[in-house]
Amino acid sequence: MTKKQKFPYLVGSKWTAQQKVDGWRHFQVVNRKNQANWVYAEMVAACDPKVRFWINAKLLQDNSQWQAGWQTLHEIHGLETEVS
Repeated sequence: MTKKQKFPYLVGSKWTAQQKVDGWRHFQVVNRKNQANWVYAEMVAACDPKVRFWINAKLLQDNSQWQAGWQTLHEIHGLETEVS
């Protein structure tokens, strides 16, 4: 029996950071790596491919830091007021 893969649809997924990261909010996952029990995602800024970093994929599940898909500023500010 094969082990179920964590985060099977990670590569190609799009994310919006609640706070700017290196001046950008919109990112796409371009790569993944598994290390021991952890899964990491390589994030690339949508508007600047030179801005890239690795993040623990588990952090993408934290709605206070990341939202799935690309959100507009209006949607981001609407989410902030709902949380407050």
